[in-house]
Order: sequence, then C-alpha cells, then structure tokens
Amino acid sequence: MEATTLSVSSTSPAVNAFQLVFHIDVFLLALAGVFALFALPRAVARFSRAAEWRHGHILRAIPLERRAPRPPMRSVQSPSAGPSTADNLTSEESHTLHSEAHLIRHPAAKKEGWSLPPHVCAWSSRIPTFANILRYRLDAGFSVGQALILVIYSAALVYAGFLKSNPFADPLRTGFVAMSQIPVVYLLATKNNILGIFLGLGYEKLNYIHRFAGTLLVIASNVHSIGYIYQWTIDHTFSQNIRMSPHIWAFVALVIVDLIYLFSIPFFRRRAYNFFYCSHVVLFVFFLPALHAHQPGVWPYVIAAAGIISLDYLIRFMKTRVFNARIRPIPDLMLTRIEVPQLNAGWRAGQHVRLRVLSSAMGWFGWAESHPFTIATATKTPEGMVLLCKKTGGWTGRLYDMAKAAGYGSDEGAYGRTVQVMIEGPYGGPGHCVFASYSAAIFVVGGSGITFALSAVQDILQRDSEGASRVKIIEVIWSVKDSASLTPLVPQLTALIQQSIYTPLKISVHYTRTSEKPAGKDFLPPGLTLTAGRPKIAKVLDAVMSRAVSYGSNVKASLDITGVVVGVCGPTGMGDDVAHAISQVDGGRRWAVGGIEMHEE
Repeated sequence: MEATTLSVSSTSPAVNAFQLVFHIDVFLLALAGVFALFALPRAVARFSRAAEWRHGHILRAIPLERRAPRPPMRSVQSPSAGPSTADNLTSEESHTLHSEAHLIRHPAAKKEGWSLPPHVCAWSSRIPTFANILRYRLDAGFSVGQALILVIYSAALVYAGFLKSNPFADPLRTGFVAMSQIPVVYLLATKNNILGIFLGLGYEKLNYIHRFAGTLLVIASNVHSIGYIYQWTIDHTFSQNIRMSPHIWAFVALVIVDLIYLFSIPFFRRRAYNFFYCSHVVLFVFFLPALHAHQPGVWPYVIAAAGIISLDYLIRFMKTRVFNARIRPIPDLMLTRIEVPQLNAGWRAGQHVRLRVLSSAMGWFGWAESHPFTIATATKTPEGMVLLCKKTGGWTGRLYDMAKAAGYGSDEGAYGRTVQVMIEGPYGGPGHCVFASYSAAIFVVGGSGITFALSAVQDILQRDSEGASRVKIIEVIWSVKDSASLTPLVPQLTALIQQSIYTPLKISVHYTRTSEKPAGKDFLPPGLTLTAGRPKIAKVLDAVMSRAVSYGSNVKASLDITGVVVGVCGPTGMGDDVAHAISQVDGGRRWAVGGIEMHEE
C-alpha cells in the first residue's frame, strides 16, 4: 500500500526486494523442473508410440470398423449353475441402446505378432521404502509427500519475507512476496496448466498447491496492508494517505483477494459450489487491473497472470464440443446414463470431461453449470462416450428427473431422451502411466467410481485383442452400499469377462449393507462375485502378486514381469486404505513382482 516505484525500491541496502522475489520464483521453477526430469523417462516411453499422441488431448470422432452382426450374447456360466438373469437381459434393461456384444471379440481377432507398450518403472518402484514414507497419510487424502512440498514452498516464501527484513517494520517486503506468487496461483488454477503437462499430472492433482499458495498470498497481502496502516496511524497520516489514488486501489485489491479467500472456504465450496466458482472467476479478473492501478511496477506479473488465464480459456474453447446426447435413468444406482455416439475417440482411460446440459428443463441457470464426470467407456466403441452421473445434488437431481420423465412409453422414451450437451475435455487421467504396460492391474473403486474401472478395463482388453498389452491379470474390486447396485451392470460386466480371452478378469462386488438379502447372487456368471462386507484389499493384492509371478499357462508367460498397478477411484478413505495396504508389502515380494504403483483418481 505504497506509491514507491517497485523497480528502484529496496528494503535494505544489501537486499533488492524485486530481485529477491524474482530469484525465489526461479528457484520454484527449477524445483518444478527437477520433478519434470524425474517424469521424463516415462513421458518418453509413453510418447514413443504414435498412438499416444492422438489420445488424451482433443475429443473427436473416427470411423469405426464395421463388424458382421453377432448372435445375442449368452451367459458364460456353466449349465449346472441354473437359470441366469443375464441371459434374459435386453439392451433396454442394461440401460444402453447398443448391445454389449460389441465388447466380445473372437480369438481370431488377435493380430499376428505383438506390439507391446514400453514400460518404465516409476521412482516409487525403484525406491519403495522412501516411497512408502512419502505415501503415508497424515490426514484423509493428504500424504507426507504433499506436506513436504508445501513445507519447501512455505520455507522459500518465509526466507524471502524475512531475509534482512522485519515484516512489521518493513511491510514493503511482504508486498513483493505476494506479488511474486500471483502467476503461481493463477497457473495452478487453470485446467490446462503447463506445469501439469510436464509433470504428467492433471489439474486436480495440483489443486492442493493452488489452495495453499492462494492462502499464503492472502496472508502476505494482509500483512503488507496492515503494516502500512500501522505506520500511517503512528505517523498520524492515515487520512492523508488513504485519499491517494494508488492507495485506494490497494484497498480494492485487498478486498478482492480477501473475498476470494472467504468464498473459497469449504462451507461455500460444498454448499454453494457455483457461487464459489463464479465469484472465483470474476474476482480473479478484477484483481489484476486493481493491482496494476495500485502499483504499475507490477505489470510483468500482471501480464504473466493474464496470459496464463487467457491461454487456458483459449485451449478450453478448442477442447469444447456440442452434441446431442441420449440420457437414461438407472434407478438401482440412482445414476443418469449419458451416451454421446458422435464422440468415440480422443480420450484415455481414466480421464474426465466437464459437462453442461443445454436444456430449459435444467432450470434458468442450469445451462451455466459445468460438472466433471469420468468417462465410463474406452475409445472406438459404437456407443461412443458414456458418462454415468450420480444423483447427488440439485443439478444432478434435475438431470436424473429429466431422464426419468422421458419414461418408456413413447418412441423417444424407449431409447431415453435426447438433449443437447456441451462437453469440455478431456482432463486428468493416469498421466504418463500406461495401464497396459504392467503385468497385472487392480482397480479398487467405490460407488460411481466404477466408471473409472470400466473404461480402464475396456481399454486394456481392447489393447490385448490387438496384441498391445502386457497385462496378464486384471482384478476389479467394487464397493457399493446395496447389492441391487450390481443388477444394471451385469450385462456389461459379463461382456467384459467374456472378452477377457487372453487376460483373466475377475470382478468382486462388495456391499456394505450386510443386513439385506443379496439380489441375484446365485445367478452370476463365473468371474463375477457378490460378497457382503468390506473388501480385504491386502489379501487381494497378495494373491494378484503371487499369480503375476507364477503365471505360466498364457502365451505371454515369457515376457518380463513389469509390476502391478493399482488404480483407485472412490471416497478419500478408500485411497488411504489402498496406500496403507501397498506400504505393508514385503520388500522382497515387491521386488519380485517388478514393483507396485498406485494411481488415484
């Protein structure tokens, strides 16, 4: 809150504050570069295959190979198992216009020869003891590794704020510190940030740093302001200084940054997310000109932040598509199934998109709301992109009610309701981790997290049919509240099991409401089980590791063992449980299987 020109200001004869905070930013950039270098080998391995350059960036449509019609899908259970509900399920009962038969491929579809993806172990597999320490959870969803990054970041800013300076006697220094972090906060707020691209991480994986950096920026800004207010009060010049235009704009910028923080607290994020998001965007935009009006010398940082935001919105515009989608309710799961047949390529298993529904049935401002949903299918399927949207709040509730209101009586209702949607993405995903490059894959999911497992398994089996997968074993563990949640997905899960000709697939469904009677437990096909109680993740992991090491009957038995990947998508506690189970694995067994890596969606 001062009018001194930044380019010539210094808080001490021995320290130039402008250069100090610039060097701190260079240090943070270099630190990010070190992490990028660690990720480089896996990035090179991933992009050594031309196909990887076409997936995970831009959604698109490609012509599909036409296949001859196949007879209706039959259950894979043995004749002695009794009648099967899967035999009688139609495409309508499985809540999709297309039969799941397109998932099944004959062994003859396997192309001659192999084109296996290269595999590079993550550093967590090379130094498992250190990785276990970093993976240890200090709080739900918060690990030692994340805490260490925040401690290093905090130490750098504290050093910049206190080096030969007293924040109470020299409030200018904290103003420099706040100014220097503006591009960092804006960069980590974007959906398409450059840092995440180099690290192979989605924006959601870096969001905790954005929140922490924003908090430190708010603290530094307030310390800077209070320091000058204190000085003016002591000197009896407050009335005189507060009338100066730069200082007026300083108060405007301070109010804006404090409001951004206030509307970002969990109360607003959880109960009024749209208000939080809109206020975030609007206030972010107004903050930059207010800051420049307060102190024109900060223009390099203002330009950098404005450029970052502008580039992000340009890329988001390029990644946005508008199509007609078919929506249908799945009452047993309280989900809305959204099919976009026109989109069938451009994403990777595990990625998500942001969805807007352009319909008056969503309310006056429903079209303005954008919500993230994991893609539930692999690429190159007749049904295209499929999203499963769980009914959890007002917007998703209106979407579910709109799909349910279509009914099944009219011609349109027989296939659901057609609505126009705006889809932006894809985002997130496994980064430089390629599931098909491991010897075994385990997917631990809860509730609607099954969408992550469905797309990942379909992708692995699709690659396997083309001779482009190293995976020998696939295990899916799905935790749900009610056993009835399994019924709508039985046809699709059965089809996936039938498709796993070369790679055994086992799907275990666990329901937590043990007092209820399981629905259809006696009529499930081999490979699909329904069990009461919580899954024993450590036991499953141990069994998969043993099978991966001793597997000898498959044509790929001679291939090198490339480790086990464990994908997790569900409640925060589920990720904590999986991380704990992995950390308990004996070092010798971990080494024998080629390492264990965890990917959390």
